[in-house]
Amino acid sequence: MVLDSECQDNSSSSSEDSGEETDNSVELEQLESTHGWRDMDCDELRAYVGLLILAGVYRSRHESSGSLWGDKCGRDIFRATMSHKRFHQIGGALCFDDKLSRPRQDKLAAFRKVWDLWTHRLELLFNPGRDICVDEQLVPFRGRCKFKQYIPTKPARYGLKIWAVCDVETSYAWRLQVYTGKAGDRAEVNQGMRVALELTEGLQGNVVTCDNFFTSFALAEELLKRKVALVGTIRKNKPELPPRLLQTRGRAVLLSAFAFTLTHTLVSYVSRRGKNVLLMSTKHRTPDVSGEGKRKPVIIQDYNRCKGGVDNLDKVVGTYSSRRKTNRWPVALFHNLLDVSLYNSYVLWTAIDPSWKQQKNYKRRLYVEEVGEALVNPHILKRGRLPRSSGAADIVTRGQSAAAGPALIPSSKGRRQCDFCDEKRRRVVGTCCKCGKSTCKDHIVFICKDCVN
Repeated sequence: MVLDSECQDNSSSSSEDSGEETDNSVELEQLESTHGWRDMDCDELRAYVGLLILAGVYRSRHESSGSLWGDKCGRDIFRATMSHKRFHQIGGALCFDDKLSRPRQDKLAAFRKVWDLWTHRLELLFNPGRDICVDEQLVPFRGRCKFKQYIPTKPARYGLKIWAVCDVETSYAWRLQVYTGKAGDRAEVNQGMRVALELTEGLQGNVVTCDNFFTSFALAEELLKRKVALVGTIRKNKPELPPRLLQTRGRAVLLSAFAFTLTHTLVSYVSRRGKNVLLMSTKHRTPDVSGEGKRKPVIIQDYNRCKGGVDNLDKVVGTYSSRRKTNRWPVALFHNLLDVSLYNSYVLWTAIDPSWKQQKNYKRRLYVEEVGEALVNPHILKRGRLPRSSGAADIVTRGQSAAAGPALIPSSKGRRQCDFCDEKRRRVVGTCCKCGKSTCKDHIVFICKDCVN
């Protein structure tokens, strides 16, 4: 296991001396946190991930880990899986690449390999529907990172920006791309067009919905060459817009004005006095307007129906998020990877078995909880020492007894006096699985599962 020190990345420039001091302090802190480290296997790593998932199920992402393992307010499943110290050891040693061999020119090198493997798998497991949405996602993060972004319109405001393509019907995250900042000293021209074309590469017959950051006349033409339609809001400073659509003076409220080319449709809708909503579409060819309510154009109705694919993904992912407080941006991306994977897998599972827990209104919570328990159970069965708390010890003994067949490991029913000690009455937890008498370590006989019968 290689210790990760990516928290040394800083978005602001600093002197080399101060950077070296920061790196040394970070490495010393990580060495202290991993003192007495022992190697772990795949079951223990899965158990660590399972505990992160269970913490998200219990809405405990803002709760300290000490409280999760506490005797009064904690949960037995955490103490039954691993100790609090071991959980912190694994979290402090979590790393996703070899620091000595990572390419310096790649800002995402510390997480690139895992990210590419994961995003490639997302595209193979799901075919998006006709309507897809292109938008940005912000992973909350306030630590030091060279490509950390500030977006005041997002709830978190500071974080790591991810370009995302989602299926509108299910909000399945089909393709994701981390924004690592500008490549050179100059700002990128037509960035929205480049991102939209890269995210929709390989698609045909779909309708892309996006906001005014992406929408342009050139993007719509390029997508049409790929047999993909576009519906999106467009900024007023675009040179291809007719001047008549930009004028609002003298226009009645709730009236629409249309402009057509051979392949494009533009609409200007005055929702209220002085408010002009502009949209472009290569899907619609007629000036259809709803006859009810505010008499909105059909283009705007379709846009409102499909624009929230990525926003809905952020909402459902945040409901049972496994994010924990961290100063390392690769770990923050890893937590977001877990959250998106859990939701995507839920979409796939319900598509394969639509009747699963159909009568339940909270079946997604049941699904995430079952996934977390399935990850921690193999490691619980391998524990050789019972936890101190009776509830956690009972979880371990029940699991090991069920896996071994007839109960071989004493069940825990609180501390009692040993029934076999004559002079010194010891208070013990274990009981005999056959007669139920309380037994201490001197009066227990261990037997393997092959010799039970």
